[in-house]
Amino acid sequence: MKPLFLNPPTFEDFDGGAGARYQASREVTSFWFPGWLTYPAGMIEGSRVVDAPVQRLDLDACLDIAKDYDMVVMYTSTPTLAIDVETARRVKAQKPGTVTVLTGPHVSILPEESLRFAAGAVDIVCRGEFDYSTKELCEGKPWEEVDGISFVKEGTVVHTKDRPPIADLDALPFASKVYQRDLPIDEYVIPHFRHPYVSIYASRGCPSRCIYCLWPQTFSGRTLRKRSPQNVYEEVKWIKENLPYVKDISFDDDTFTADKQHAIAIARLIKPLNVSWVINARANCDYETLKELRDAGMHHVVVGYESGNEQILKNIKKGVTKAQAIEFTRNCKKLGITVHGAFVLGLPGETRETIKETIAYAIDLDLTSIQVSLASPYPGTEFYQMAKENGWIASDSFLDDTGHQKCVINYPDLPNQEIFDAVELFYNKFYFRPRYIARSIFSMLVDSQVRRKLLKEGAQYLSYMRKRKQAAC
Repeated sequence: MKPLFLNPPTFEDFDGGAGARYQASREVTSFWFPGWLTYPAGMIEGSRVVDAPVQRLDLDACLDIAKDYDMVVMYTSTPTLAIDVETARRVKAQKPGTVTVLTGPHVSILPEESLRFAAGAVDIVCRGEFDYSTKELCEGKPWEEVDGISFVKEGTVVHTKDRPPIADLDALPFASKVYQRDLPIDEYVIPHFRHPYVSIYASRGCPSRCIYCLWPQTFSGRTLRKRSPQNVYEEVKWIKENLPYVKDISFDDDTFTADKQHAIAIARLIKPLNVSWVINARANCDYETLKELRDAGMHHVVVGYESGNEQILKNIKKGVTKAQAIEFTRNCKKLGITVHGAFVLGLPGETRETIKETIAYAIDLDLTSIQVSLASPYPGTEFYQMAKENGWIASDSFLDDTGHQKCVINYPDLPNQEIFDAVELFYNKFYFRPRYIARSIFSMLVDSQVRRKLLKEGAQYLSYMRKRKQAAC
């Protein structure tokens, strides 16, 4: 069979495909590459990857493309399941013989419920990593013999045996080659990355125990599996030679520095290539490792600080203390590494006082940029189970009618509306303080690219806030 790997249409500027950790439209436009879809696509002849939100394709356009394929594999998420099932239903309606497949964390955790909900629209659910599952299906292997899938047979849901996480990551194709083949690289934007960029993985899985983090608990696992440094080098070299206009390579591993020796080995190999790159890191990475990576071209880190309250950090099993995070941030500044800090409001233990504490903490850290998310208890996470048992979940809908995050967590002494409103307060206090404004003005004066980016982001943010206030009225 010839498969179409589809990140389906949902909302305008919705970044929720197979590579995004936050399934929502953001305050400013940002799009992650659908990396999870590209690996099986690179192994199957005649395949194609379509990223509808990025390519600005509506449902009719996607249906037109789907006519030419025997199988449609879609990456779905908890917030968009109903929309994605309807897309699958339309695919089946126009060409009943098309095999429709859903993948992603939600259906991995709730395969039977998902198939029941999608009755008549979805044929197969892939549980966990679906690279080889979809490959074997396309090769015509009987469904009962394909590990890691669920399907309905004669009214009964059949679950084949679990597929072990992929150990040999070197055997997978280069995601970047599929990007070049199928996707508009220039349209992928992360505001704090140099543009254009591409994202790749040097590993899968994360050994950390954070209770809210989606992928390790539902999809990629907590066992760290690594590509060989040489294999990573070969892909970086391919990108440099074949995508010379790319200005940043993002290593989108859950934690690139989880194995420091592996990270250093990659850095030493790619250093002669003279490329610019960024990583996801934990705020406990030591100075020597950061320096080694910096010297090899790493200039920017994305770091989950989450909260400025020590007890909340313990509640969520972050495994990093404030003291470690402060030292990490100080080391990044010494080395000239810019830091994008991720914070989450509404985690267990949140109060009005801890929100103020976290905002003050972010300001004291004086990071290059930040993002503030609302705590989302996705099924399959320890946070979801905790929230369900304590009656903290106020709604099953994670998004509003424009695709932006809603606060579904409601604590007895902290209503969800207060948590929601605190996000805007957080942004305003961080970005509109005199020191940050002065630094931004200086950057605008000395760097025309930065100037254009800041002006665009500012306009997007103000427009976003106007729409949210109008909707509230």
